[in-house]
Amino acid sequence: MTNLLMLIPVALVLGLIGLAAFLWALKSGQFDDLDGAAHRILFEDDEHLPPAAKVSEKPDGSSG
Repeated sequence: MTNLLMLIPVALVLGLIGLAAFLWALKSGQFDDLDGAAHRILFEDDEHLPPAAKVSEKPDGSSG
């Protein structure tokens, strides 16, 4: 019986911590754009990549 008297407040405190974390995430905008990541993976972002180095170049910059 004493275990139950200890576990009930612990469960309530953990539930309140979880609720507070959910409300913080909701308030900070974590759930604003649920479909954005799913659609972003479909588009290519190659124009933001640096140009590829030529295969014939040596690491010191000289060719040949």
